[in-house]
Amino acid sequence: MSTVRGRPFPPGNKLGRGRPAGSRNKATIVLQEMLDDSGVAIIAKAKVMALQGDHVALRLCVDRLLPPRKESLVRFKLPAVGTAEDLGRALEAVLQGIASGKLTPAEGECLSAVLERRRKSIETAEIDARVRALEDRGAIK
Repeated sequence: MSTVRGRPFPPGNKLGRGRPAGSRNKATIVLQEMLDDSGVAIIAKAKVMALQGDHVALRLCVDRLLPPRKESLVRFKLPAVGTAEDLGRALEAVLQGIASGKLTPAEGECLSAVLERRRKSIETAEIDARVRALEDRGAIK
């Protein structure tokens, strides 16, 4: 493998771009399909083993069969949020996304939390602008 300035691929190498955003590993897809087919029986067996006192076997099986879920990429178009007025439109878009099934309620909650942080940032900027204007007029020292 040749390197150019410490990079593993020279510029323009189309094979060096990596996996597209949101794509899943083929092995993960195959294992998920297998789990969909026989996961209930495996979990039932693990449950029986746990009830018989084999906590290590239960932990190993569950840890291997049910890895921690990773958040998936959410593609959802939000209107630009530059003012407090824009927040209403953005929150309405999130609500409509949940209602139409484009977003899960959990995804909608996460987006709403991001919008709340944006609201606080806008509010802070507006307060700062007001204080500066008062200071410039000499009302505050």
